Amino acid sequence: MVTVYGFSRVNSFARGRTRDLRVLWALEEMGVPYRVEGMDHPAHDLNTDAYRRLSPFEQIPAIEDDGVVVSESGAIVLYLARKTGKLIPPDEAGRAQVVRWCFAALNTVELPILYVDLLSFAKGDAAALAKHREWLMQWVHLRLGGLERWLAEREYIATDGFTVADILMSLVLSELDDAKLYEPYPRVRAYRDRCKSRPAWKRTIDAYCEFVEAA
Repeated sequence: MVTVYGFSRVNSFARGRTRDLRVLWALEEMGVPYRVEGMDHPAHDLNTDAYRRLSPFEQIPAIEDDGVVVSESGAIVLYLARKTGKLIPPDEAGRAQVVRWCFAALNTVELPILYVDLLSFAKGDAAALAKHREWLMQWVHLRLGGLERWLAEREYIATDGFTVADILMSLVLSELDDAKLYEPYPRVRAYRDRCKSRPAWKRTIDAYCEFVEAA
């Protein structure tokens, strides 16, 4: 059975947005048995030598699977997909597209969204912060525009079927959940909502909200 090191308690602003959800959703979709080893973030459960051996940067998630330890959410979902043969095509060409779009989600698309999110916690001159946000939003719109074009004739991001790349991309897009922001990108919004309407996601988020306490 796969052991997932995920949150049991996390700061309230992060609850429902943490990266263990990516792995939990993948496992639900794959039908792989797993257990969650709950970690209390405010109590510093991640800041121990024991956990650093699993996740060198003291981050959630990590997994243990028959002696195999993997951290980093993108690496974990790709490991699980390749091991089970689920949520990834059997051919190398198809697998290459899934890997391509996993990297795109976590590097090209998530980076500007993450910076905008982090800027909301910054303190300082309001005018300067507004200028930084305007520049970052231009970056976000550039990425969303690229996705809007890509999704013109596609239901999913990497292949004709739902894959782990869609898990990563749809959750990355959910990190900046601003309805007005997505108005110029109806295909992107519909894609995100289509992915998150899946029964496995609903089971995942319901179980997460029941298990994870807000600090």
